Amino acid sequence: MRRALEVEIESHGAEEAVREARIIERGREVLRIESESVASLADRLGSEFAAAVRMIQSTSGRVVVTGIGKSGIVARKLASTFSSTGTPAVFLHPVEAAHGDVGMLVSGDLVLAISKSGETKELESLLPVLGRLGVRVIALTAESGSKLASRADLVLDVAVQVEACPHDLAPTASSTATLAMGDALAMAVSEARGFGPEDFARLHPGGDLGRRLTMTVRDVMITDEERVPRLGLGADLRTAMHEIAHRQGTVPVLDAASRVVGVITAGDLTRYADEHPGFLGDPVERAMNPSPKMSARAEMATAALARMEEYGIMAMPVVDAEGRLLGMVHLHDLLRERLS
Repeated sequence: MRRALEVEIESHGAEEAVREARIIERGREVLRIESESVASLADRLGSEFAAAVRMIQSTSGRVVVTGIGKSGIVARKLASTFSSTGTPAVFLHPVEAAHGDVGMLVSGDLVLAISKSGETKELESLLPVLGRLGVRVIALTAESGSKLASRADLVLDVAVQVEACPHDLAPTASSTATLAMGDALAMAVSEARGFGPEDFARLHPGGDLGRRLTMTVRDVMITDEERVPRLGLGADLRTAMHEIAHRQGTVPVLDAASRVVGVITAGDLTRYADEHPGFLGDPVERAMNPSPKMSARAEMATAALARMEEYGIMAMPVVDAEGRLLGMVHLHDLLRERLS
């Protein structure tokens, strides 16, 4: 009896293992199909894509993205992507367009119409209206001989060999491929327009992303004289040792005009002490680093963090255009802001 139960448990475990392996393999197959579908678009990309980018870049109005069903979901996402990367865009539901929302179209707008079949009835009824308004149309479709393709000014092929759906029915690989093509358009237009990090920061002021893009050294630097260490030229290394011990390990050395002429760290002091046993009375300039890494108040905090991590620096002096000490920026303060 006990042996029979053990056999049953082992059999059940084997069946579970087979089911799990089948599930994992199905997931991998979907990912392979979708990634290959996107890769095939890259291989087919040509002059039509460049023309579409130029058309979008030159439009004086907005990019109006439209589609229904899964294509509508992709269209909404693409409208958001265009808008956040420097190309004003809105989503237009084709059914609502037939009931008055077509009035949102203004002179100079361009329509990006998405339909796998190119025969979507709701889009088909919208096309004559667009023609009367003189609105140009770029179609993203898998069917170059469709009604949508025949009425569009430009057609971008988003056809895929097979859907990831086991029945080759549900839009899966095709919607992924269409989304990727739309992203490619948005990024190419953004680059063509010279849209840079500062522009991105202006459009993304909130959250972690906004903070990373807008925060400068000025926002995190320490300026309180009680907390900003400093030594004058000629200060002895005994004094430097005390400053290093009490001021987080990096001490700027200033000339008579308060310009930073070097920094001294615990590492500098240790290396000097190894070679000069009676070092405590020596002037600080003998042990300091005369070419330290420094920052400006307007430097992006992310850039300061990257430099400090690259060079293994715990703190940097913040100076003005003449090199005068304004404060200190510390690695732990930058890391606390979750900038990486």
